[in-house]
Amino acid sequence: MKSMEEMIQAAQKAAQTIQKQMEDAQATLDNIEVEGAAGGGLVKIKASAKGRVIGVNIDESLLAPSEKGILEDLVAAAFNDARGKADAAAAEEMQKVQMAAGIPPGFKLPF
Repeated sequence: MKSMEEMIQAAQKAAQTIQKQMEDAQATLDNIEVEGAAGGGLVKIKASAKGRVIGVNIDESLLAPSEKGILEDLVAAAFNDARGKADAAAAEEMQKVQMAAGIPPGFKLPF
């Protein structure tokens, strides 16, 4: 039977391993790219799964002054689409970490 000290050391080592896996997953999230779109693809926003906006593409047809309000709405919608996809990609990556660490599904880790 293991002593209390051995069990504490094992728990600390497991916690350090999980922390390292979480840090690695966070770094991975910034390398996963998603693309949000609106207006049938007239506005596209590329973002990392961590939520960092990488680029914006706006179709020239929306650059007329009379299209300003529509363009603003489409940029917001494309950003929200990208944000939703980034959140989904992040959740998927974190679930992989939890499964690898043997953490039960549905257990919320701070990230």
